[in-house]
Parts: sequence; structure tokens; C-alpha cells
Amino acid sequence: MLKYTIKRILTFIPMLIAISLIAFLISINAPGDPVERLSKAAGNEGSADQQSGASKKIKQELRKKLGLDLPIFYMSITDLASCDTLYKVQDKYHKANLEALNHQSGNWEAVSNYYKKLLVLQKESQQLNAKHIVEEDANLSLNTVNEARNQFGFEVGSLLETAEEEIIVIKFDKMEVLVTSNTFLSHLAAPLALVKTAHAAMFANATRWKTYIPAINWYGGKNQYHIWLVGDGKYRKGLIRGDFGISYIDGQPIADKIWQKVWISFGLSLVSIFLAYLISIPIGIYSAYKKDSAVDKGMSLILFILYSMPSFFVGTLLLLQFANPDNLSWFPVSGIQDPTLFDSNWSMWMKFKHRLPFLILPIITYTYGSFAFLSRIMRVGMIDIVSQDYIRTARAKGLGEGKVILKHALRNSLLPVITVFSAIFPMAIGGSIIIEMIFSIPGMGLEIYNSLLNYDYPMIITVFTLSGFLTMVGYLVADLLYAVVDPRISYK
Repeated sequence: MLKYTIKRILTFIPMLIAISLIAFLISINAPGDPVERLSKAAGNEGSADQQSGASKKIKQELRKKLGLDLPIFYMSITDLASCDTLYKVQDKYHKANLEALNHQSGNWEAVSNYYKKLLVLQKESQQLNAKHIVEEDANLSLNTVNEARNQFGFEVGSLLETAEEEIIVIKFDKMEVLVTSNTFLSHLAAPLALVKTAHAAMFANATRWKTYIPAINWYGGKNQYHIWLVGDGKYRKGLIRGDFGISYIDGQPIADKIWQKVWISFGLSLVSIFLAYLISIPIGIYSAYKKDSAVDKGMSLILFILYSMPSFFVGTLLLLQFANPDNLSWFPVSGIQDPTLFDSNWSMWMKFKHRLPFLILPIITYTYGSFAFLSRIMRVGMIDIVSQDYIRTARAKGLGEGKVILKHALRNSLLPVITVFSAIFPMAIGGSIIIEMIFSIPGMGLEIYNSLLNYDYPMIITVFTLSGFLTMVGYLVADLLYAVVDPRISYK
């Protein structure tokens, strides 16, 4: 069995690589800019005109820390016309526009020159001081100057994000009208003319044939995926060493947030599974032993009624009945502890006694739905086993019914139940979103819900990655338990 276990663990490697690749692809294609989201969380959000030099420097440092200033993968397959350093363009919309323009002309040098001229024009328009202009010309109002300046800046920004020829011509015409009709914009005429000349040069010197010739660019280990996976030795440790990135919500490391909450979800899942098995297995055995009797039918009816009731309904009902001052205020309403009374220096027994009332209703809500499912699986498995020849032989030898059922039949009928047990591992990281929301339990379920609402992609991707890994672990444990309960199963 040891040899089989080692082989299975080795197969985890390609599976983990595949999971990490999928998670990484999701992360780089997620909507929005990670730097802007983290800056917003840190309170550095603002327009390009309002951002100070210090703020831009912080964003550059953050982009470098996240590895976003590097190529995406170890290599890229492009065409002969493409630039192998396009990844250095920070704005994703600018990057997409440059790719489209390069595909149209096949001349990267001309496209790059056009882009640089546009950036110069944008910078010139942003440096326009509206108050200074109004002070020099009393006939102008501040609103008029700002409106013309903002309109010109909007047109420049649109040019940086569009590659359609018809739209570009319309934008150029609007900008020329703004320059000619507003004397305070006259100094923008020269850089605007350079932009138009650079745009015409892209197609005058087009080499479209280069876009049909494939090219391979090799970047080595300095790329975003490599840093995301194994770290860079400076800013990040990498996914393999437990560094899952930074949360967009509060800028905190994902690893710290997860380990603070995962034990809550894991503990609830573990207790729930233990109670479910402790109750369901005897019920399943007894139902199989009393097959088609009135007791069997009655238990089946009750269990299926419980199974049909949604967890959010049962949880809400329990809160209204047993945590409501108008009915029975036996249990706390929410959370896992009272922050005004809880002391972290308490012993484990004191902490357990304090938290137990908070956990009773959530554990009931976690557990009740498993009774029907597990007991039916156990019943079917036991009925199939007790009809086997070796069970008849054991009875013919004069063994007691209890010994026949518990010693000979039980172990072999546990195989379907073990399969269900493997789900406990991914449940530890995922928790139960609905139940944790109803009872305000600060576990992984509630954290995932908040992450989905706030588009916290690093947390979502981390849960996806860990769930995939724990699913593989669960299946491995289930396979090993098969051999433990059934001697006929052997792994070589």
C-alpha cells in the first residue's frame, strides 16, 4: 500500500500544475486592474490628474511587487510583427489597442511611435492650467476652459483605446475643432499634427505579411506565472510555499486571512460529519435488518422529510424558535463567541464551554440533512451484503445475528459511505456559505461570499486552488480506507 500511496502522491504533481495554470489564467483574465483595486482599498484612488507623483510611485512599486511588470508566461507564440516587450504597457486597454493596430499595419515601430506621440499629447493637455488661463484672459470662464480641456482629454483617451479607422478620423476632427475654436488650446496643434502624421505612417509603411509568420518569444524564469507559483525571493514566496497573494478588499495577505478562518469551517464540518455518521450508520443498519417493516418505513419517511427541508429554512427556523427573546432565548443569535467576555488566555476547556452554545444551532443545521442520505446509502449497502453467500455461511455456522451483522457484514457495506467521507476535505476550505451567513459565523463560507460580492479574485482563486488539492487528498484517503475495511481490495 505504501508503494501505491507514493505513486498516487506523485500523480498529484501534474494535477496541481494543471490546477495552478487554470487558476492563473482566471487571475490574469479577471476584470479590472489589481493595482487600481489595491490602491482603492488603500485610499489612493483618483483621476490621472489628481494623482500625485508619490501616488503613482506607490502604484509602480505595487505593480512590481505583484510581478505585473513582467511577461505572463515562460514563452509566448506571436507573429513576426508583434513586439516581445508589449507586456511592459501597464494599461490593459492600451495594450489591446496596440495589438489591434499592430495587426492592422504589421509595423510595430510605426505603431510604437504613434503611441508615444499620443502619450505626449495627453501629457500636454493634462498640464493645462485652467486657473492660470482665466487669470490671463478675463473674457474666459473657468467652466468654459475646464469643459474644453476635459473634452480634449477625453478624445485623446479614446484614441489610446481604439483602433477603428472611422472612429479615429472622427476623433481627430473633433480635436482640431477644439484647438481652432479655443485659443488657449492652440499650443496643442503641433503635437496633434505629429500624432496624425504618426498615424498615417503606420499604414503608409505597412508590412501586413509579417502578421502571418509565427514567432516564439522566450522569457525564461522572470515571468508572472513563475513568480506566482514559486516566488521571486524578494516580494513573494509563491503559491507552493503558501503565498496566495494580497486581498483586494483590505490589502492583507490571503494566507493570513485563510488560516484565521479555515479552522472554523473545518471544525464545524468535522463535527457535523462525525455526528452524521454516528447517527446515520446505526439507523441504516437497523433499517436494513428490519427491511420493509413498519419501523423501516417510518424512519425513512421522517428522514426524507428532513432531507427535503432546505438548510436556510431550517437555520432560520431554529433561530426564530430558540434564539429569539419572543420565544425561547436558549442560544446566542450569531457568531462563535461573545467578544465582551471571551478571553484568549482561557484554557481549551473554558474556550470550549464558552463557544458551545454558539455552535449548537449551526451544527444541527449542518448535520440534519445528512441523515437521510447517509442512512439510505448504508441501508442499501447492508441489504446487498447480507444477501451474500458468506453471510449465509456465517449464520449456518451458528454465529449470533449481532456478530454476523457487525463483524462480517458491516465492514464490507461501508465502501459507499467512505466515498461520501472524502468530501470532508474540500468542505474544510469551502465551508457552507448559506449556513455561515445565517448564523454570522466568521468562517470560509462567509469569507467566500464577501469575496464574490467585492470581486476579490485572489481569494476566489485561492479557494479554487485549495479545493482542487483537497479533493485529490480526499479521494486518496477514501481509496486507502477501502483497503482497510475490505481485505479483498489490495493496492500493489
